[in-house]
Amino acid sequence: MPNPRRPSTTVAMRELIQEIRATIPLDLPEAQVCSDGCNACSMKLLEYLSAELDNWEARLQAGETPGLAELSQLARSARKIHRVLQKNGLIPRA
Repeated sequence: MPNPRRPSTTVAMRELIQEIRATIPLDLPEAQVCSDGCNACSMKLLEYLSAELDNWEARLQAGETPGLAELSQLARSARKIHRVLQKNGLIPRA
């Protein structure tokens, strides 16, 4: 029986996707993203993360139920990309 205090993995994945989209600037113009002092290619990381989010949104729309491993993997990827974007000066440090 599911715990009434915890959302289903589908709801949790949708909330995670919303949080990532609200936190990470996925739609920055290339001229702003690309600079001389990159630690990693911010543009490629943003494209990768955007594709992952689009993929999961389509899978959720098709009725797929993510597992905890998929939730954890997406959250881990987003955290790592967020740190790189901070190092590259695209996201202010908290």
